[in-house]
This record gives sequence, C-alpha cells and structure tokens, in this order.
Amino acid sequence: MTTVFLNGAFIPKSEAMISVDDRGFLLGDGLYEVTPFYGGVPFGLDRHLARLARGLEWIRIAYDVESLEAMHRELLTRNGLENAERSMVYMQITRGAAPRTHYFPEGDVTPTIFASAKAWSRPTDEVWNRGFRAITVPDRRWSRVDVKTICLLPNAMAFQAARDVGADDAILVRDGVAIEGAHQNFWGVFGGTAVTHPKTGHILPGITRGVVLEEAHAAGVPVEERPIQVEELIDAEELFFTGTTGEVRPVVEVDGRAVGDGRVGPVTRRLSDLLLARIEATRDAAKAG
Repeated sequence: MTTVFLNGAFIPKSEAMISVDDRGFLLGDGLYEVTPFYGGVPFGLDRHLARLARGLEWIRIAYDVESLEAMHRELLTRNGLENAERSMVYMQITRGAAPRTHYFPEGDVTPTIFASAKAWSRPTDEVWNRGFRAITVPDRRWSRVDVKTICLLPNAMAFQAARDVGADDAILVRDGVAIEGAHQNFWGVFGGTAVTHPKTGHILPGITRGVVLEEAHAAGVPVEERPIQVEELIDAEELFFTGTTGEVRPVVEVDGRAVGDGRVGPVTRRLSDLLLARIEATRDAAKAG
C-alpha cells in the first residue's frame, strides 16, 4: 500500500484527504519540488529545499523547510524504496484551506504539506541513443517562472501539443527566444559550445542545469549562458534538455527537421556522462559514509 505524507503524518494514500477549500486546489496557490534519489541517496536535496524556501518567502507562505529532509528519507523507507535504483519524492506546499478570496486569507492559516514517493527509470540505452523529438510552442506561462508554482496548465498544454503530433517534448518560445522546455531546461550546442539561457524570471533555475554547468566548467567543456534565438535552432549542432528525471535528454529533431546530423552528439554525451558520474560519486560517498 502506498504511503504518503500529509500535514505531519504518514498515512495510506487511500486515506489522504485535502479540503475542497484548499487554496492549492482552488487557486493554484502553492509550490512544489521533485527530488531524485539514487540507491536511496538524495541528489541535490539541499538545493531543492533552498529553492523551495526562496519560493515560499516570495509568495509569502510561512513554513520552515528544515524538517523536510528527514521526511523525504522516511517516506522512501515506508514505501520500500530505500534501496531502489532510482526513486523520487514529490512534495507540494499550499497556503492551506481558507474561504476563497483573490487576496491572502486573513488570520492564521496552516499550510497544507503533501508528499509522495515512487520509483522511476531513465530511458533504455537504445531509446536514449535514438534521441527524442520536440516541437516549438509559444511560452504562455506567467512572468515569474523561477518560482516553482503548481500552476502548470501552460506546461500541460505545451506537452499535449507535442503529443498530438507524435513528439516527445516541447520547446517554449518567448519573444523569439527558445527559452526552456515544458518541464526541463533547454540547451543548444553551437561551434562546440553548450549554450543555455541565463537565470532570469522567465526560466526555472534547474538543479540539474546548475550541476551540469559545474561539471562542464570543471571538465573544460565550453559553456555559455545566453538566449538562444529560435532562428538559431536550424544551425544547432546538438540540442538537449536537462531536468530532475530527464537528466540529460538529447533532442535529434525539432518541428520535423533533424538537429545536426540527426544523431545524439558528442557534447550531449559528454555532459550526460559527467552528470551520471557526479550522481554515482554522490551515491557512493553517502554509502561509504
């Protein structure tokens, strides 16, 4: 039986209930995070919680995230995932249940804290080496994408547009810039240099994005943070996404046109190898300690 965490208690998922007055349900008034675990060892949990804390401060939900690391670990154990090759914890914090108003509720309202855990797997080598197809779609998200809100309708619409034409992913285009994926950061390779959009309010500061940048710098892989104009995509040698469960995800076709030679390129492979090596080293160090 699946166990979830809800408002301080670990309970069967079938017994979990949230008020119909919850502002997350009514207004999308909340944030979420997804943290990966490898062999029961979290990867980047401190960064995920720091991003969550920043977001909570910005949307003015008073909640101390300090206790959440222990909750993540306990949730994995209760679901028998402490040794799973790959697992994840999804958590969501909303402002809580209150009369529906477009302004913040008056008086003290207790935030709703929910988390669940499950196993996941990366694509097989055959699928990954074949690469993935994407389409470009307009970016209709709000102007503070750096805040990881649960308001994901524009992202869902973009993904559905991709599925409707048999593609795997969507690249969001804002003001002529191929800015981000529907749920991952977006990269291009031009002249051997890996390029990704700089941190602004229009992209989520991805944890995996940050790790890949660190590993690229350490390994001497040329990287640049700048906007990628949508017109540049036709000249890209390689394209790929980075994300929590996508890791490094190669793109070999955009809008029906092959990227480069239509195969996963060497920079994408190199950065994927570096990320996986960092994950393995983090896991092994935790196990040894």
